[in-house]
Amino acid sequence: ARPPGWVEFEWVEKFFLADTQPPVTNLSVSVENLCTVIWTWDPPEGASPNCTLRYFSHFDNKQDKKIAPETHRSKEVPLNERICLQVGSQCSTNESDNPSILVEKCTPPPEGDPESAVTELQCVWHNLSYMKCTWLPGRKTSPDTNYTLYYWHSSLGKILQCEDIYREGQHIGCSFALTNLKDSSFEQHSVQIVVKDNAGKIRPSFNIVPLTSHVKPDPPHIKRLFFQNGNLYVQWTNPQNFYSRCLSYQVEVNNSQTETSDIFYVEEAKCQNSEFEGNLEGTICFMVPGVLPDTLNTVRIRVRTNKLCYEDDKLWSNWSQAMSIGENTDPTFYVSMLLATPVIVAGAIIVLLLYLKRLKIIIFPPIPDPGKIFKEMFGDQNDDTLHWKKYDIYEKQTKEETDSVVLIENLKRAPQ
Repeated sequence: ARPPGWVEFEWVEKFFLADTQPPVTNLSVSVENLCTVIWTWDPPEGASPNCTLRYFSHFDNKQDKKIAPETHRSKEVPLNERICLQVGSQCSTNESDNPSILVEKCTPPPEGDPESAVTELQCVWHNLSYMKCTWLPGRKTSPDTNYTLYYWHSSLGKILQCEDIYREGQHIGCSFALTNLKDSSFEQHSVQIVVKDNAGKIRPSFNIVPLTSHVKPDPPHIKRLFFQNGNLYVQWTNPQNFYSRCLSYQVEVNNSQTETSDIFYVEEAKCQNSEFEGNLEGTICFMVPGVLPDTLNTVRIRVRTNKLCYEDDKLWSNWSQAMSIGENTDPTFYVSMLLATPVIVAGAIIVLLLYLKRLKIIIFPPIPDPGKIFKEMFGDQNDDTLHWKKYDIYEKQTKEETDSVVLIENLKRAPQ
């Protein structure tokens, strides 16, 4: 006799075998556009007539699990590596139920040496008007490689080629217009990109750019600066194609006197009609506190998308053209004064010292030294007496020598 546990196990095994469906058939994969991968399959053969078939599928590493009645599944994915889908059949939408044996189908990997593919392929949607893509050549690429960029999105009827290829230093880039979409909401839209060469010498590189990210607005335009009630007010207009609620702002104020730069982050800026004049349609306003009106202040603004409308809020626009308000003081005047002040102070001190010395002589004249006076008197006379004595001795000696010469001459003439 069989033990009770054996009977129960046999019943459970038959139950699961009865509910397990055969695998799907004719699983195939194809690629549409540039990066749209589509898997299709047929229902399993010999499926239970009492079963409402559902198909369980997931990608590599059991990602993006899905249970649905359709016999196809698609995914938009860059084809830089092999992508695999596993599909099985089952009779309910409960994931815990045992599906059939899973059947797998993969896309072929791109052809070519991986080191020949371009690197750092990035695309930015500028002001919702055109897209600019840039990349670096692969390590194993000839310098004379002629690159080609193809792009596609849901508003296009076919794949288009980017014609405006250019070089910026080591980077290579291409720009193409991107404005017309089938509907105003582009939340589910993306642009598929592939860069390759027509000769087939490099490995293709794919990229998918969601239209809710990588958006860079144009800089705003400052319309007016003015002071009111001790505050600086800034008025500007947003770049075209953007709603104010979808943008965040950064206002920079540079003060020429203090040589400081203050940056204000503005999430929401509105104008009030009671404070401003003129047509305010499309105008954004912001009050900058603590600005000195008697100095030169230079203002510039930049914007970026926010997460209320977009997934990405990292790309700031370029800075707007600067506008200034206040008195423009000449910095050379302050530099000259700074250099001249020590010289002026030193000259004033010298003049003051000379004046004080002269004033001291006038107020307190020097007292004569009697000893010095007598010394000069008697000391000079003794010197003069000595001088005359020396002169008399010299004159007497000269006279004696002359007399001797005359005497000798007279003696010589006497015998004659």
